[in-house]
Amino acid sequence: MNPTDKNHVINILTESFQDNKSTNFVIRQDRKKAKRFRSLIEYSIFYGEKFGEVFLSEDKTSCYIILDTEKKKLLWSSLIWDLRLVLKCIGIARVSKVMKREALIKSHHPKEDFIHLWYIGVSPAKQGEGKGTKLMQTIIEKAQSENKKIYLETSTQRNFKFYESFGFTEVVTLDQLGYSLKMFSL
Repeated sequence: MNPTDKNHVINILTESFQDNKSTNFVIRQDRKKAKRFRSLIEYSIFYGEKFGEVFLSEDKTSCYIILDTEKKKLLWSSLIWDLRLVLKCIGIARVSKVMKREALIKSHHPKEDFIHLWYIGVSPAKQGEGKGTKLMQTIIEKAQSENKKIYLETSTQRNFKFYESFGFTEVVTLDQLGYSLKMFSL
């Protein structure tokens, strides 16, 4: 992904997720929150490019990041990015809390390989134009062509019906985090 497209993805997801309870749980909340969030998205783009897909629409107003668990493996570069995430986003004092969250989420993932819909976003000015629907249809077609399930987590209540309209069903609601996080599968 070229730097301009990468910046578009960062901007779209930053705008779309700035009030998201789940991403805000991960990011240390201080005066550097906006910078920390951009670092989180850069981290996510790295993982998407290595172990899945980062997609940006032609008009540069919508995007997604998916991970394919079949492709995910331990690399030196991923360890470096994990360390950067701790130092730039989470903070050392909060690592244990964030790791417990990740372990709780992973305990509800299937044992077989699946597509993890990590982020899907549409620029707020373009929401309601069907762009999210097109992205979701693309992701579903990809998963079906690979005969894989899709899993996602969301803490944004207004998105529940959106996912359900595509046939996603709730796997579990996690309430142990200080906010409700729903996990869906298709």
